[in-house]
Amino acid sequence: MQSTRTIKQESSPYVQLLLLVIYALGGLVVAMVIGFAIVFFYYGATIIKDTSWLSGNNPQLVGALKILLIAQQVGLFLVPAILLGITEGKKPQNFYGLKRPNLQILVLVLLLMLSSMPLMSWVNETNQKMVLPDVLKGIEQWMRKMEDEGAKTTAAILKMKSIGDFLITLFIIAIVPAICEEFLFRGALQRTFLRWIKNPHVAIWISAIIFSTIHFQFYGFFPRLFLGAAFGYIYFWTGSLWYTIFAHFLNNGFAVGMAWYFQRNNLPLNNDEEIPIQWYGYIISAILTLALFKLLKDRTAKQ
Repeated sequence: MQSTRTIKQESSPYVQLLLLVIYALGGLVVAMVIGFAIVFFYYGATIIKDTSWLSGNNPQLVGALKILLIAQQVGLFLVPAILLGITEGKKPQNFYGLKRPNLQILVLVLLLMLSSMPLMSWVNETNQKMVLPDVLKGIEQWMRKMEDEGAKTTAAILKMKSIGDFLITLFIIAIVPAICEEFLFRGALQRTFLRWIKNPHVAIWISAIIFSTIHFQFYGFFPRLFLGAAFGYIYFWTGSLWYTIFAHFLNNGFAVGMAWYFQRNNLPLNNDEEIPIQWYGYIISAILTLALFKLLKDRTAKQ
């Protein structure tokens, strides 16, 4: 007598969101415990006596900060996404869409990221100039303090003296976040919201809002929001996380590359001098970006 194998029904979106929260909290705790254990084993009791390294104030212990950053990315973002797929009895390559990327689509994504840079630069500059009403000055001061502390930590991590430092930083800032964050925000969250809401635009933008908010960098909220939405549409149209991982890597990798260039030429990392772009340059950037999005949508629809 033959027995037929029944396919396991997926949990409801509400259960999946609850599981993601539980897995994220648990994954973060476990990953940080492991990270601190590694740091303590390598650096000794110094990390307990002087905790200023957590804010990037001790150049000798920047390596410890990098270890914890990797642990945070893996525990908070990657582990929950992987565990959700395991809970649902699915392999990650099938659950999240990890089919082999197409070279032409990769080129389109590359051109898309390049064409959007002037536009995103304008969005970033506008966001940096954000001023809240007087009644919210206390909140604005707290936001600015958080921003300054984050910038100090980022600057410490981006200090590079050799090509080896550059490659390590590229791994920590570009490769690890591109994989871990895309698995959670596009692969897990966007997928779950789409099952719940059924409207792809709403699912994409909700995921992008959460993606930007969780970084707690309020003066970079809107550029990160638009980036998250762009990654979301790329994932929705292509059905593969590889393209969003590639786009995410390009965005972060460009920042690492610019930091490396500044330091090699003895320029300050917080150089406020932007490349001058005329107003029509931003318009051209916006038109090219939208055109490439349309081309990407049409090309993937044919496939």
